[in-house]
Amino acid sequence: MSVEKQMQAKSGWSMLVITIVLFALIVALYVLSISDMAACDSAGVPVSPLSIAGLVLAIVLSVVIWIFPVAGFFTLQPGQARVCILFGDYKGTVRSEGFHWANPFYSRSMGGSDSGLRVELDAEGGLKNAKANVGAKAISTKVSVRARTLNGEILKVNDKMGNPIEIANVVVWHVEDTAKALFDVDNYEQFVATQAETALRHVASVYAYDHLEDNSDDTNAITLRSNIEEVSEALKRELTQRLSPAGVTVDDARLTHLAYAPEIAQAMLRRQQAEAVIAARKKIVEGAVSMVDMAVKELADGGTIELDEERKAQMASNLMVVLCGESEAHPVLNTSSIY
Repeated sequence: MSVEKQMQAKSGWSMLVITIVLFALIVALYVLSISDMAACDSAGVPVSPLSIAGLVLAIVLSVVIWIFPVAGFFTLQPGQARVCILFGDYKGTVRSEGFHWANPFYSRSMGGSDSGLRVELDAEGGLKNAKANVGAKAISTKVSVRARTLNGEILKVNDKMGNPIEIANVVVWHVEDTAKALFDVDNYEQFVATQAETALRHVASVYAYDHLEDNSDDTNAITLRSNIEEVSEALKRELTQRLSPAGVTVDDARLTHLAYAPEIAQAMLRRQQAEAVIAARKKIVEGAVSMVDMAVKELADGGTIELDEERKAQMASNLMVVLCGESEAHPVLNTSSIY
């Protein structure tokens, strides 16, 4: 495993002054050589070898200075770092912002992998498609350590009970260790995207969509719909474990989309509606029983009306019909005896 090493680069302003002075000396040498050659030509005498040597030296020095000192300048903005690699050897990471100068032979980019295998999975986790990934671009040694946001695509996965659902997430992450990000994985951005999808699939398969789908007797079991905070925390822990080899820290992970798959959405909606109706009916019956019991006791305790067991049963039946019925009650008046 690679470990990031802090490195301090030289100030770019001091090297800029030195470079300007060297350029001025080269220009002066170039002008003197040309002037001497022009004077010799005007006088009709052979050109001095020193003038030719001075002109050649000026041209060579200008090329050398342009290639070496000028190529070593670079700038870093806040939230950026540069990994310095000299002929394949990692020297350190510069994190201080500003105008810097470093060895011009430090690599500006790392060669990307030109080939690879891209695997796509179906909803059941089986192999759907596999194709070669060619033409991957080179990775720059200047790495952004700012927080980034990865908006995952909507995935079709199976929950704990095997029901197909649609789920998506958003991950906020940043590069913590630049050495691990560049050297321990092939492409850390693709690595984050792939591991975010894998972690989401795993977390979705651990929990049921809702309590109605969980066969366990524990009503406090964590579900995807009812326990968003707990599921998000579990997703963050899963991502932290998977992305630590790449030197990436997960700041936050949240679910952004959660729904039943279209093929079972209508059936699940009817089931939820039925559960809601049953719960409402249960509440109505409990209230009606309480009201009927109270009415019968009040009439019996008052002493104004004497009710035998049969009349109490009939009154309770009538009150239950009135209280639990969905339509408006239409009473029937009986002027004769009920017997």
